[in-house]
Amino acid sequence: MTPANDGLTAGTPAPAEDLPVEDLEDLALSDDYALNPAFVEMVVDAADLGNLARLRVLIEALHPADLADLLGFLSRGYREVIVPLLTADELSETLSELDGPLREDVLELVAPENLAKAIGEMESDDAADVVDDLEADRRGQVLAAMSPAHRISIESALSYADETAGRLMQREVLAAPQFWTVGQAIQHIQAGGDDLPELFFDVYVVDPSNKPLGAAPLSLLLRSSPDALLSKIMEPVTEIPVEMDQEEVAYIFDKYHLISAPVVEVGGRLVGQITVDDIVGVIQDESEEDMLALAGVSDRGRSDTIMGVTRSRFWWLLINLGTAILASSVIGVFQDSIAKLAALAVINPIAASMGGNAGTQTVTVVVRALATRELNAANLLAAVWREIAVGVMNGVAFAVVMGAVTEFWFHSPIMALIAGLAMVINLIVAAIAGMLIPLGLDKMGFDPAASSVVFLTTVTDCVGFFSFLGLATLILLHH
Repeated sequence: MTPANDGLTAGTPAPAEDLPVEDLEDLALSDDYALNPAFVEMVVDAADLGNLARLRVLIEALHPADLADLLGFLSRGYREVIVPLLTADELSETLSELDGPLREDVLELVAPENLAKAIGEMESDDAADVVDDLEADRRGQVLAAMSPAHRISIESALSYADETAGRLMQREVLAAPQFWTVGQAIQHIQAGGDDLPELFFDVYVVDPSNKPLGAAPLSLLLRSSPDALLSKIMEPVTEIPVEMDQEEVAYIFDKYHLISAPVVEVGGRLVGQITVDDIVGVIQDESEEDMLALAGVSDRGRSDTIMGVTRSRFWWLLINLGTAILASSVIGVFQDSIAKLAALAVINPIAASMGGNAGTQTVTVVVRALATRELNAANLLAAVWREIAVGVMNGVAFAVVMGAVTEFWFHSPIMALIAGLAMVINLIVAAIAGMLIPLGLDKMGFDPAASSVVFLTTVTDCVGFFSFLGLATLILLHH
């Protein structure tokens, strides 16, 4: 059965058979490195026609990362046509670029023997991630089809907890004894062939128990005399324990500007290395996770079902509904006042809304400062006072603006004064809450990015409504 078009639209592309490979490579990507709709339409047309030879040509024109994007754009029906056409090398590189439900879906389309061959060509860290995504029965089939060396390497990597240095590292590492010379190290590299890591920047100098003593960067190695001892030219290294959280590893790489670092087990023995290309992915993933958490959503992947996305967002929205009802109950306390003076209903939401926005600004800054370790006990008090000062200054500034608008609308200086005072109160409270809520959640072990906003909006809504309606009731209606 021919796959459905899945709603992909584009301008009419040139006939695929009229375009040579080099032109296809140019057509594949737009100026911003995103896949061109015309190229995607070519793939769809070739699949609809069953032209497998043309699909191969189109696939070969793509970088693995772009091929991963293509698989994400297409429906499962098209993936069922394309994935079996991939070579083991293409499959291994493409799987490294996929994650989440999309990778799981692609893995289901590959026979265990072919998948074992593709995983065997991957770096050990990427291979472990892929195997970890497999169902238990499929995992056993794939591991059984691997060579004993690859199987042991992957099982060893999977023994470490997820999102730790042990899972992030690649076990392939270049090490040399401290009594070697530069010339011996270079000869070893030249003769190493496939036994060497695919990507490495340092030769780690180790003692007889395989504990790192230092590292000789390749740039330094090539500039040094062949007779120089590695122990004389090596530089200090920052060791990463296998159990360290990957976010902590990323922080160390960023702070000390590392390109690579050795990973050591509890006794200090060298067991692997982490390179900067792995860290770039971690930083991006952690950043996206925090950004999505601030909105109460998660990236379930383009291939997730409508029900799956709905379930992932339902509970956050339910919590927000509860906090909205709590804030509305504050309004309910003053319903008699609103009934006597309808103008209160017009101005009432403004202070609460401004407080929520100002507080979100503070929360965002604090969450970032916590993530980058820029905020600690040494500068906490100064940071709190700074945010309070900002809240006071913005509160006064917007109180003047709000007072002028209120006077223009209702020609009531007293109403303008009340609106201004409520604005000052709520922006100060928003600054304090925006600072203390994420700090408190972090201290209690919760993720401040995921939880701060819902508590903040509850505080600013309640304080905004209460300050304005309370002042109005006290000043306007009781005197």
